[in-house]
Amino acid sequence: MEPRAGALLVATAELRDPHFAGSVVLLLDCDDEGALGVVLTQPTPARVGDVLPEWRGPLAAAAVHRGGPVGTDGALGVGRLADASAAPPGWRPCFDDVGLVDLDAPVELVSDALADLRVFAGYSGWGAEQLRGEIEEGSWYVVPSRTGDPFRPDVQHLRRDVLRRQPGELAWVSTRPADPHQN
Repeated sequence: MEPRAGALLVATAELRDPHFAGSVVLLLDCDDEGALGVVLTQPTPARVGDVLPEWRGPLAAAAVHRGGPVGTDGALGVGRLADASAAPPGWRPCFDDVGLVDLDAPVELVSDALADLRVFAGYSGWGAEQLRGEIEEGSWYVVPSRTGDPFRPDVQHLRRDVLRRQPGELAWVSTRPADPHQN
């Protein structure tokens, strides 16, 4: 599978970058200029209500996730629309009904338009040929995502579950013992 918006990057045992070891990354944008995504498997102890007080409502207790090593002092909202024909103000579509949410937009205008929302501190980014090179060297498996993957409440077994549902050898990879080099 070619990397594209909506695909998942699943770290292989060969990937040694500590920011991504054992991770699953959702690609939000991928073109000739580069790629942007968020790590789905790294919740932090921080809570959305503490970091973004205006989002205290139903998200107050939700964990902020570490989206990647770039721009960690900012928050990025990834959401899924409740109704594809009713995008909230500041919505930037990425794929299917998933897109970027303007976290500065009035909460009352945004929250009702979303079926799901996850907040990330930082993001993951690659230059024009960087991601392709990492895939070719065997650092990433590129696989399709499912609708609920970015918003799954418990991400502890997301990597294993994503690999297990793949055809052929990738399903087998999900049963391998953890690599001692990965955290």
